[in-house]
Amino acid sequence: MRTRVGATTDIGQVREGNEDAILINDPLYAVADGMGGHRGGEVASNLALQTVEQMFAERQGTLTEQVERANRAVFERSQSDRDVSGMGTTLTAALIEGGAVRLAHVGDSRAYLFRGGKLQLLTEDHTLVHRMVVEGEITETEAENHPHRSVLTRALGVEGNVRVDETKVEVQEGDRLLLCTDGLTGMLSEDHIESILQDVRDPQEAVDRLVSEANRAGGIDNITAVIIDFTEDGRIDGSGTKEVSQPRSPTTQHPTPTMAPPPRAGGDVTTWSSPPTTRRQPAPKAARPPTARKLLVGIVIVLAIAALGFVGVRLYLDSQWFVGVSNGRVAIFRGVPAEVAGLEMNSVVVETSIRAGDTEELAVWGDRLPDGITVDDRDLAEDVVEQIRTDIERARQNAS
Repeated sequence: MRTRVGATTDIGQVREGNEDAILINDPLYAVADGMGGHRGGEVASNLALQTVEQMFAERQGTLTEQVERANRAVFERSQSDRDVSGMGTTLTAALIEGGAVRLAHVGDSRAYLFRGGKLQLLTEDHTLVHRMVVEGEITETEAENHPHRSVLTRALGVEGNVRVDETKVEVQEGDRLLLCTDGLTGMLSEDHIESILQDVRDPQEAVDRLVSEANRAGGIDNITAVIIDFTEDGRIDGSGTKEVSQPRSPTTQHPTPTMAPPPRAGGDVTTWSSPPTTRRQPAPKAARPPTARKLLVGIVIVLAIAALGFVGVRLYLDSQWFVGVSNGRVAIFRGVPAEVAGLEMNSVVVETSIRAGDTEELAVWGDRLPDGITVDDRDLAEDVVEQIRTDIERARQNAS
């Protein structure tokens, strides 16, 4: 069975950088959505996919083992590099094995099967809101628009080990497999996605349409989508090779090099072509001794840059929040859970009455709390605290 593939990643309408990453290396495909700030998120998602791709090329381990190794790579980098401390990423990967697709999944990116005009979700979101749905605290309708649906309960790089969901799905001629980040599903309903997959038959046109509609709906996050069509006569041109469109965002993506083993017999090869980068060097000028006026201007500029840098760092830290431990209690912090040159990059805003020891006994929160549970704002931090309080109370009730 042959495949036709379309893929696009887009910065969206709000974000300053693209923390999503995409892997297209027939028969292996994956999407990842990084977290931990622009630099940390970008590093995490790209490092995870590079690790999976390298192990795949070297035929090391199963798909699940490759994702587990990616988790370890991101975690170790996070521990050793203060600049990306606390980073993590989602990852949803698909490996085509003849007439079946093997999926490996962590986080809230998703895989869907579109068959016979119907869209079927193949993965489970590892989010706090989804867990609340499973436990009956909120309905699925409420979850779709819940303000805290992006709080993850499982991601790559957060801990040294991670549990990977693995699924194998038999595919048929005419099926479509969609891999996407939550920048798509957070903007478009499943009915809307289903309608586009039904109406637009070319896979590249379909992903471009999905991204365009997500941007039109607000584009509050990076948007990434991959569509794999399964067909018996799916060659797009005589070469059997299809190039995937480049991201349409202002930020240039640097995809990882293709290192795949030879493609399956009869299969189409999907490649990602990167335009060459041209660097122009300014023409050299004759050196002239600096005057006192120029030296003074230079000093003023350096001092101004330093002042602006300090203000920028301060503004950044003031916009960051996490839940951690202070004096043996669960606390809400402003800043980032890191230390630079002996200086803590955070301050305690609220110290709760919840004992950190009680929290660390919980499977969901125990391993994450000591390193800091990063969130987008104070409201989310307070929600995490309340959920911890609820989980502790529930655990006590179950024990009694």
